[in-house]
Amino acid sequence: MSRAPAISDLVISLRGLGKEFGSVTALADLELAVEHGQIHGFLGPNGAGKTTTLRIILGLLARDSGEASVFGLDPWRQSVTIRRRLSYVPGEVTLWPNLSGGEAIDYLTRLRGGALRTRVSELQARFDLNPRVKVSAYSKGNRQKVALIAALACDVDLYIFDEPTDGLDPLMGEVFRQEVQSLRDRNKTVLLSSHVLSEVDAVCDHVTIIREGRTIESGALAELRHLQRQSLTIETVEPLVDIDRIPGVFDVELSGSTLRCTVDSHALTPVLARAADAGLFAAEIVPVETPAPPTSQLVVEGVERLP
Repeated sequence: MSRAPAISDLVISLRGLGKEFGSVTALADLELAVEHGQIHGFLGPNGAGKTTTLRIILGLLARDSGEASVFGLDPWRQSVTIRRRLSYVPGEVTLWPNLSGGEAIDYLTRLRGGALRTRVSELQARFDLNPRVKVSAYSKGNRQKVALIAALACDVDLYIFDEPTDGLDPLMGEVFRQEVQSLRDRNKTVLLSSHVLSEVDAVCDHVTIIREGRTIESGALAELRHLQRQSLTIETVEPLVDIDRIPGVFDVELSGSTLRCTVDSHALTPVLARAADAGLFAAEIVPVETPAPPTSQLVVEGVERLP
């Protein structure tokens, strides 16, 4: 595993973070450490506590317990100073319906000290946004584009995105990922919250995985690739039996000579070897994005580990 970062390296540091809403525990001893220059994925199913965590980082919510710092500052007591140095795109974008898209972008960028007109125009072209249309006439995807353009056009130290591609078509999602790669090249820090493993996998170098308000994994993405599970459909000449005895094989369904199951990455090779011995003539392997949670395991949509 990678070394523990020094406090001075951290842009965001959350330790033992706790937050309750009445009888509901939203966060419990949550840990998050984001270093300068990292593209850090914040991964977990809907309702895991990601948005609550981001609101504490932004100073919109007070924590009930634990420690929190952003740029070495307290996000509740020094939120104004912190917000001058970051751009944020929320999961649910609400804009002023009587403004045009361009006017909304201008207003949002002025709140952060302004942005280069050429940069705004470049992003509008890249995201294929017509800035003269009223916000009230925009689709969800176009409202998302407005927020992303306003955030990306500003030259700040930290960019925070909460489910940034929700509502975007695949082409625009790829444009967003390219922009994040550009932020990495400029040594900016990014915290990207998502419940989709493939999105985090495409752009992030580090990831923190949470479930039910608790951190269950954190580290360099390369070290956590063993957490990804594959959905496997195999057709063989002879039926595959006892395949569920191979460690890392789950949800086995056998219909004649067709086998369907999910497998951990380390189990893929022995399963395919058994299939070859049984006369393999067709196989389909698909990354699992939203598996049904086994009761005996911690599951984060597409990300799992044995307890």
